[in-house]
Amino acid sequence: MSSKVTPDSGSDPKGFWSWLVTNKIYQSVFGFLLGTPKRQFFLLAFIPIFWALFANLGPLLKMLDISFYEAYPLSVGKESSYSLAAWSEFFQSRVYYIPFFRTLAFSAALTFSALILTYPVAYFLARHVPQNRQMFFLLIVLIPFWVGEIIRTYAIMILLGNNGAVNIVLKFFGLIEQPIPFMYTSFSLSFGIVYLVSLYMLLPLYSSLEKIPSNMNEAAADLGAGAWRRFWKITLPLSKDGITAGCVLVFLISTGFYATPVILGGPSSTLFSEVIANTFSVAADRWPSGAAFSSIMLITTLTLAAVFLKIMGRGGKGLLK
Repeated sequence: MSSKVTPDSGSDPKGFWSWLVTNKIYQSVFGFLLGTPKRQFFLLAFIPIFWALFANLGPLLKMLDISFYEAYPLSVGKESSYSLAAWSEFFQSRVYYIPFFRTLAFSAALTFSALILTYPVAYFLARHVPQNRQMFFLLIVLIPFWVGEIIRTYAIMILLGNNGAVNIVLKFFGLIEQPIPFMYTSFSLSFGIVYLVSLYMLLPLYSSLEKIPSNMNEAAADLGAGAWRRFWKITLPLSKDGITAGCVLVFLISTGFYATPVILGGPSSTLFSEVIANTFSVAADRWPSGAAFSSIMLITTLTLAAVFLKIMGRGGKGLLK
């Protein structure tokens, strides 16, 4: 009479794993998980869904929950009580309106500026650089983005400072006698943020422009369309997806910058992200106000982005025609 022996994993590791692979329990479990295409999809989608819910959506929902507390973190033995005081504080005090609307207008203007500045670069890379050399030129463009936001922000300070490269060049050519105070102004802040977000505009534009068939422009040229008409009627409408994605990314990112406005901005260019950070840093009982302000900015920016996507989804009527 024979008996089935299970290998000892400590004495024979190879034998243990060989037994595990051929074991019916192992086969039945994976056969059940991967038995149908639907099960395979759910198994593969589990990690992205888990990440989206708990790493992205979870903190936002917790922030929204904190915004309705009277105080947070709660003291030992104190029960949570909900209130709308933090939300009403924003709507009752005009001191928050200026940085809030300045941030929205500032981000919209910077998004448009980034689009105007990076579109020619993306167009040149996608339409005029040979295909076998496009990745090389893209790599050159991406080199500055290998370092962090803070380092690139300080690089802008070195560039625009009173003894920076810009003032040195202007003095060398005799264009100025005294340094131009670029720093801690709306100009330095705009320059820095556009520089930081340019990559998020460039890559979607390049991707959409690179996919446009070249024979479409050639056919339009054969029919007598000039360069500007070909661009306006063919290239620009067909790059709509890249424009939409780039504008949404840049707008959402620029509304949340904190370190760059603190380093490059001044009193006249305070953004709402600085107001939120200062609210959180005052005291624990101000955390609900900071969470409410963050939620208001998040809801507003997502709403504006959704409206923009809706307009562009209808063909961009009035924008690309």
